[in-house]
Amino acid sequence: MRCGYFDAGVCRSCTLLAQPYPEQVDAQQRHVRTVLGDPAGVTWLPTVTSAEAGFRNKAKMVVAGTVDAPTLGILDAHGHGVDLQGCPLYPPAVSAALPPLAAFVTRAGLVPYDVPTRRGELKHVLVTGSPDGELLVRFVLRSTEALARIRKHLPSLQAALPSLVVASVNVQPAHAAVLEGDREILLTERGTLRMRVNGLDLHLRPRSFFQTNTDVAAALYRQAVAWADEAEVASAWDLYCGVGGFALHLARPGRTVVGVETSAEAVASAEQTAHDAGLPGTRFLAGDATAFALAAHDVPDLVVVNPPRRGLGEPLSRWLEGSGVPRVLYSSCHSGSLARDLAHMPSLRLVRAQVLDMFPHTGHHEVLTLLERR
Repeated sequence: MRCGYFDAGVCRSCTLLAQPYPEQVDAQQRHVRTVLGDPAGVTWLPTVTSAEAGFRNKAKMVVAGTVDAPTLGILDAHGHGVDLQGCPLYPPAVSAALPPLAAFVTRAGLVPYDVPTRRGELKHVLVTGSPDGELLVRFVLRSTEALARIRKHLPSLQAALPSLVVASVNVQPAHAAVLEGDREILLTERGTLRMRVNGLDLHLRPRSFFQTNTDVAAALYRQAVAWADEAEVASAWDLYCGVGGFALHLARPGRTVVGVETSAEAVASAEQTAHDAGLPGTRFLAGDATAFALAAHDVPDLVVVNPPRRGLGEPLSRWLEGSGVPRVLYSSCHSGSLARDLAHMPSLRLVRAQVLDMFPHTGHHEVLTLLERR
């Protein structure tokens, strides 16, 4: 992938861009195997590769500059805006949305937040695109001062962007490197973006987490299902289930699936998908994954875990070790925390693994592992 911003030295977010893509993929798998100690007896599936450009379904654009000349992109070392509207990471629907959104900043009189002076209102514009080309747009504001103007001019934005189906305002008042706040104000009649993945319509609400690479996420879910079906599991938990990606793919007649997630919004999204798809035997709970496991009286045939970068942590890892659960599917976005967690689960042997290049041109990765009790 060629990128003018990288070549000009104005953006280095894709740290590995100068390295040929096949070399990135090979180095990534070697790194993961080294971090995990390259244990004997593990079957490593070929790495799932990604398109080199146009793969990122979400644009997190810092807004800077002025009302009349806003920038959408990143900040430089001095806190000034660097416009990246032509970034090649985004699919056509997301890329096409950025110029109309910049024009909307001017039309609605949204003052970009200036980090050095701590003045202004609009901090970020977050754009998520679905495989069908529909868009979810969020305006992250310091306060609600500009809310009325956004509402007033929203019809003009919808006319310019017919693919815009969900819009919201997020309020993040703190002067801190925090992407979003706790308060979300929905501006449209529709409240969810439909993400079609492997024939399932997953529903994303504004604050829901979803993998940033839709095609690679689809491959991730397919591999998890293949391993679960091969083992003929009759019951499964999906801890840290998000909008239910793993749980909903695992659902089958005769199989019970429970998903647990702290975000009530994400649980509502998962329940909506399960209802719409008529999936049997699925149940979703809003709560802490570790607390749920520690309070359980029975264990399923399979536990799926997909924790944040920090990993499961010692309490849940040690619970899995002592629980007697025969199989664990662990999907990790950080091989270091995965290795730490595996050290607390010596009775669960790593038997299969696959690296998935969810984040091309960077050192980040996803790795799916199958653990079986010795």
